Amino acid sequence: MLKKKFFKTKKEAEVTFEFSRDDIKSVALAGEFNEWSPLTMKYVKKDKVFRTRVRLPKDSSFRFKYLLDNETWENDYQADAYVPNQFGTEDSVVDTKKSV
Repeated sequence: MLKKKFFKTKKEAEVTFEFSRDDIKSVALAGEFNEWSPLTMKYVKKDKVFRTRVRLPKDSSFRFKYLLDNETWENDYQADAYVPNQFGTEDSVVDTKKSV
């Protein structure tokens, strides 16, 4: 799940990435915004969700995926869009264009 916070005085948006599934022990976030280098997400026990926040430039879009247990790639079930990738699957997309 994606949650976005837009700032009036900054040219960036804070995006909260969340992933929840009962059968996994770790989740990392990787995408174009971090050169596909997996960033470990923190598990929030009370919400039963893995979560991290990233600041991204406004008016942009980025491909991303979650790496589950350091072995399986998974898309965000509520991404802004999905686009085909070079591996014959799809990548999730986060869009930082503020909706009117």
